[in-house]
Amino acid sequence: MAKYAAMRAYGLTALRLAIGAVFIAHGGQKLMGLWGGPGLPGTTAYFASLGLEPAYPLAILASGTESIGGILLILGWGTRWVSLALAIVMAVAIWKVHYVNGFFMNWTGAAGRGHGIEFNLVLVAGLICLMFNGPGALSFDEWRNQSAEAEARGRARARKV
Repeated sequence: MAKYAAMRAYGLTALRLAIGAVFIAHGGQKLMGLWGGPGLPGTTAYFASLGLEPAYPLAILASGTESIGGILLILGWGTRWVSLALAIVMAVAIWKVHYVNGFFMNWTGAAGRGHGIEFNLVLVAGLICLMFNGPGALSFDEWRNQSAEAEARGRARARKV
């Protein structure tokens, strides 16, 4: 059973890297117009059409949170707080954009119908998993935790002498 506990951290790492990549891509579309995205002007106009005001600061906040949050997830730096921030962005997206379209994504590309909540729901579930369980292996957060634990063990040994 112990060997599986060591492997569990790498499952969290895979989840963290995949979700981070998704947010880097979507944030890049919204913020800089990468990969066919609308860029900040298009994101601002879309936010205004949704009634999210003031649209420009909210567009910067949402796209910046996705871009920078994705990078921080990849690095595993501040994972629990970054996951919370990204989950809030996804909750707003579900509420303001996707909920009216039902559960399923619009895989057929039917005109006049957007995507449902399923993709966002999976992202939120993955983010909640990272909030509760941490970043897994190969992360700055894990490295800091291990350093703090080693330092505490060293102080405990010094007190025993």
